[in-house]
Formats: sequence, structure tokens, C-alpha cells
Amino acid sequence: MKLGQRRYADILVLSPAGRLDHDSCETFGAELKPLLDDVVAGRRIVLDLSALEYVSSAGLRLLLLAGRQASEQGGKVVIAAMRPLVAEIFHISRFSMLFEIHPGVREALIATSPQAAAAFDLG
Repeated sequence: MKLGQRRYADILVLSPAGRLDHDSCETFGAELKPLLDDVVAGRRIVLDLSALEYVSSAGLRLLLLAGRQASEQGGKVVIAAMRPLVAEIFHISRFSMLFEIHPGVREALIATSPQAAAAFDLG
């Protein structure tokens, strides 16, 4: 699994690619941990899931723990651009009720930070 990173103003956009399952959770978690440790009050992380092909229960658990850690530190994890299969998994598992979800990265940035949305629009 690859984890792309982009920063738009005060928002970090993380883009996992591939499958988030038992085999990739350890690697993904190790890459995510230092980024979550830097989350401070008011800071948001947008997870761009457009390249995520599948998420297992182990992957969902990791996302839940990431969201919880960010929240405890005063930040928030926002989900954007889910593929239909991943969206269905979120819906069936009721994770769609646990996270703020947006249809695209731009929409997530607009909802979280006007400065980040402006930076995104500049390319």
C-alpha cells in the first residue's frame, strides 16, 4: 500500500492506494502514526480514498483508531472521494455515521478550511 501526502494550507491530505486489509494495516498504521501525532487542536486530516480499492474490518479498525486519536488531540479525520465498493463497506459497517464524508477532496477542503480549498484550486 502506498500513502501519498499533499498539504493545502493547514490541511494534510493523505491518499492511501491499494487495499487496506490485514496484510497492509501494519505498514499503513506505521506511516499514519507520526502524522496523527502531529495533529493539534483544530487541525484536520483529509483521507482521499479515491485510490483505495478495498478496506477490510482490520482497515476499518485502523481508521476508527486514527479518527479517535485525532479527536482526542482536538483534531479531526475527514473522509473524501470513496470508490463505490469502499462506500458500501462504510455504509454496511455504519462507519459512514462515524466520519464526516465528502464526495470529493475539494468538497472536503471547502468544508474544513477555506484557505486549503483556495490552495487546492490553485493547483
